[in-house]
Amino acid sequence: MNQVKIGRFIAECRKKENLTQMQLAEKLNITDRAVSKWETGKAMPDTAIMLELCEILGISVNDLLCGEKIEMEHKNPKNEQLLLELSKELENRKQTIWTAMWVIMAVSMIALFGGIFLVAFLVPEGVWQIVGVFGLCVIFLIPCFYALKLEVSVGAYKCKKCGQEIVPTYSEALWAMHRGFTRHLRCPHCGKRTWCKKVLK
Repeated sequence: MNQVKIGRFIAECRKKENLTQMQLAEKLNITDRAVSKWETGKAMPDTAIMLELCEILGISVNDLLCGEKIEMEHKNPKNEQLLLELSKELENRKQTIWTAMWVIMAVSMIALFGGIFLVAFLVPEGVWQIVGVFGLCVIFLIPCFYALKLEVSVGAYKCKKCGQEIVPTYSEALWAMHRGFTRHLRCPHCGKRTWCKKVLK
């Protein structure tokens, strides 16, 4: 799904209905900031309100997920329900992956600091204490690399400038500056280096 295209489509449909971002947000019981994020392609509408959003904008779920009006002689409601379910499954998988990655990092951090604490008090000062701390740091890095591999292996990163989806190599992701699941990558399409947000397909 092209979030930037979908965002522009939401904005066009909202304006056709003579609604401001605030008015649309009030109808959906959300903040106007959330609507702004949709329209700039930074986020997607939650599946829980997707049907209501489509009803307000006078479009179908097919239209919304494609980012344009789909002309079909016979629109099948079962297809729309299937798309909605697939979208919901994608959100669930995304949440599961993010949770797994944070759990890996949290457990690793706790194990690292716990191990350093034990080494500091149980191992006599000297070479073996240094070796113990160094060994713990190396062991700590193993799950960190695994978490990064998991992050890189699913979905892609979206260029903030042109909306192009980027699939970096493991080494590119490893050496890129990051904030959470947003990495500073060079887009092969526009050539710009921007903070690219992780998206799942």
